[in-house]
Amino acid sequence: MNANFTDFDLPEALTRGLDKLGFSEPTPVQRLVIPLAAAGSDLLVTAATGSGKTIAFLLPMMQRFLAQPAPRQGIRALVLAPTRELAYQIQEHFLQVASFTRLTAGVIVGGVSASQQVAGLRRNPDILIATPGRLLDHLERGATDLGDLEVLVLDEADRMLDMGFAPDVMRIIEVCNPDRQSLLFSATLTRTGIQSFIDAALRDPQRVQADHHRAAHPDIQHQRLLADDLEHKRTLLDALLTASRVEKVLVFTNTREQAAALGNFLVGKGHRAASLHGELDQGERNRVLNLLREGRIRVLVATDVAARGLDVPGMDLVINFEVPRSGSDYLHRTGRTGRAGALGLAMTLVSSPEWNRMESIERYLQLELEPLKLPGLEARYTGPTRSKTPRKKPADKRPKKAVDQAPKVKERHRDRKAIGKRRQPSSETGVDAGFGPLKRPKD
Repeated sequence: MNANFTDFDLPEALTRGLDKLGFSEPTPVQRLVIPLAAAGSDLLVTAATGSGKTIAFLLPMMQRFLAQPAPRQGIRALVLAPTRELAYQIQEHFLQVASFTRLTAGVIVGGVSASQQVAGLRRNPDILIATPGRLLDHLERGATDLGDLEVLVLDEADRMLDMGFAPDVMRIIEVCNPDRQSLLFSATLTRTGIQSFIDAALRDPQRVQADHHRAAHPDIQHQRLLADDLEHKRTLLDALLTASRVEKVLVFTNTREQAAALGNFLVGKGHRAASLHGELDQGERNRVLNLLREGRIRVLVATDVAARGLDVPGMDLVINFEVPRSGSDYLHRTGRTGRAGALGLAMTLVSSPEWNRMESIERYLQLELEPLKLPGLEARYTGPTRSKTPRKKPADKRPKKAVDQAPKVKERHRDRKAIGKRRQPSSETGVDAGFGPLKRPKD
């Protein structure tokens, strides 16, 4: 039987916020996490992107803070996120659900005026959402402290490790209230270094696995198109965008330079497009995302900075202009579509040098991408050539010995002198060493 949010005994203010969002039935990760988090347990959670984990950790802490108000207390909850985009997405979810409450949340990320952030910290928001580097700067300057912290959330811990935030995160954990509740969310627990976070942050945690970290999203269709080179990929992308009627498209590249160049190319082809990458300051990032949300642009070309944390309603199509570097990156990119029960489509353009990487991603995710061709734009490259006949073993160049060839016996000089002479029988064995057993003469 499917659970409803009403089964969690939430305050009316929160249920009204969920109703406003159109949320009635919790996702699997929410059904598992919310009761345990509300009970105060430390949790170690593995869940794929787009699974609804943000609401899973926000609702219990909001329920707790409404039941136990502390208006003059310091920061009560800290959510650490790897990217600015994810931090702002978490804030957006909070503002929507908390719209009928007086709970407050602040965001601390890089690329924003530090003085403005200090002013926000002085207001002691109930929940602080931050990226590790900028928060550590404020802690070291004494702009805030975490002595009153009740809940610590490490969101997408594996991504924080990938981005080199481990020392900053460990330092932040050290200055947190030791009596807090801690929740760690990660797409995988096999990432090297993740155990250090678990040991430092969690106490006797309960493990929650909502779905396998390699599981592809069930509501997303996966396709691939073969391409000959960069120019052919651009031609294919232009044709796909022209033929498609979807309202929002996210195109991923592996580098900032490629994202900027591809964005300019699409604008030159008449598409309403913009690019998003790490070189942009926070103000420009926000401007680009708002243009996409408002429908003023249709195509966003981005690096993996947007793969985690970007939640734009109505993202119908994700295109990998370049094959991702790993299966985990593929999951996070394609997880930008097919969200909240909607159907999504993910396409990947694959050239000859990228074939092996694409195959390894398919094996890792146990996923088979459906081949697709555009009439008139088929690639000359058709995939690796596979021989149907088994490979022959290389010929052995060493001379083969004849089956009936007698083994060589070392010839000594004294034996050569005895050729033609009859040997005397051995007195011990009665056997002639040169001619075999002796026969007795007849009487």
